[in-house]
Amino acid sequence: MKETFLQDFEWYLPNDGSFWDTVCDQAEDLARLGFTHVWLPPAYKGQAGSDDVGYGVYDLFDLGEFDQKGTVETKYGSVEEYLAAIKKLHDNGLKVIGDIVLNHRMGADGTETVNATSCDPGNRLQSTSGEHEADVWTKFTFPGRAGAYDDFEWSADDFTGTDRDERTGSNDILSFSGKHWNENVSKESGNFDFIMGDDVDFDKPEVVEQLTKWGLWYTEKAGLDGFRIDAVKSIDSTFFGPWLKKMSEVGNHPLFAVGEFWSGNSQDLADYIESSGCCMRLFDVPLHFKLQQASQQSADYDMHQLFDGTITSWEPDFSCAFVDNHDTQPGQALESWVDDGFKTRAYASILLRDAQAPFVFYGDLWGIPHDGKQPVPFLREIVWVRANLLGDELVDMNDADHQKMTWLMRGDHPVFVVWSGADWKQKDVVEPALAGRTFVDVTDPSHLVPVGEGGEASFTCGPSGCGIYVTAEDYDALKTDLYG
Repeated sequence: MKETFLQDFEWYLPNDGSFWDTVCDQAEDLARLGFTHVWLPPAYKGQAGSDDVGYGVYDLFDLGEFDQKGTVETKYGSVEEYLAAIKKLHDNGLKVIGDIVLNHRMGADGTETVNATSCDPGNRLQSTSGEHEADVWTKFTFPGRAGAYDDFEWSADDFTGTDRDERTGSNDILSFSGKHWNENVSKESGNFDFIMGDDVDFDKPEVVEQLTKWGLWYTEKAGLDGFRIDAVKSIDSTFFGPWLKKMSEVGNHPLFAVGEFWSGNSQDLADYIESSGCCMRLFDVPLHFKLQQASQQSADYDMHQLFDGTITSWEPDFSCAFVDNHDTQPGQALESWVDDGFKTRAYASILLRDAQAPFVFYGDLWGIPHDGKQPVPFLREIVWVRANLLGDELVDMNDADHQKMTWLMRGDHPVFVVWSGADWKQKDVVEPALAGRTFVDVTDPSHLVPVGEGGEASFTCGPSGCGIYVTAEDYDALKTDLYG
């Protein structure tokens, strides 16, 4: 069974504390479809309380248990509901990926006075002021938790900088005196250590010790099977190897980790994989951008080079392909949505080829009412085909027509895919191993393709369409599993 991952949230989920219950309701369906892993949203208390998606991290030890930031529950529910959702996923054979946000803290409980220097946002290595006093929100005492689980309190010395001077009301990026941005990060904007809020100092041993202590507590308490790590381009690449190794000793011994390094440059990602000691996969952002470009220029795009220069092509053992996510959806900071009409072809490309750990986005599986987005047509069927039929031998069958993608996944249950960037397409093949079988197009079950005695067949797809062909016997199994 091929591994298939689901990012099981989108930005605009209701903030009524009901989502962990929704996850419980989804579990059996997700297992039946063929998903193997579920990435859940950040479970800890954010600065915006019940309105926080989870990336404005306030208290990592509050999983919806303490009255902080105006609420006990997080946006998604209570700690009891969170743990129940994980148990339900586990009971259905699904592994759980926890979202880890380590780079910053927000919503401090008090201010401190520090000496700092303002930095150029376009080049954080350039100062735009002399050293001066600033009043900064860096004191985290967590009064609502009152020392439960852990009594560590964060202060300015645990951070390298911030983005708010309360004394002047300015929102400059401030570098604290005696500190420096970490060198083992992206070189974007000179140095991309700082993103937002209070920037965690990974050079300080006490901070690393605290993050390790929390990680062990969280991994064991939640029983996590792996991690999605936020914004790794801004975190010391040498931190993660030892940290992940330590995490693998507790809980379910999580061995899977994928980092978000947001760059369209594959070399940036490859360099980070190497500098981190090859301890995690990275999301294939370059492939996402190529899918977006192909979706917008499908009549002119050279579909045969879709995977060229991607991590999925260069470093398949360290890549996680995806089409869209919560940050790329409409209205978000990294909006780069793959056009709706291309989505079925995009998912066929990452799920029905040889990608090892591809991710499906919640908004594509379930829809996004906020943005008027419907579920991607035939996505459920594609996930099922990957889980139940897909073999290991990929045979690309492209020809001179650059507007057509064709491939066969050989095996006991052959799968043939043909899709078009523009006009109606046909692919004539000779595959003796397929002789005598009849194939059904999953996207149009009325379309049957008989294979001749010598393995001759003609597979087709409509204009800007996608044909996904499985044997008639396998299609009957699909119908039974998905439609009853």
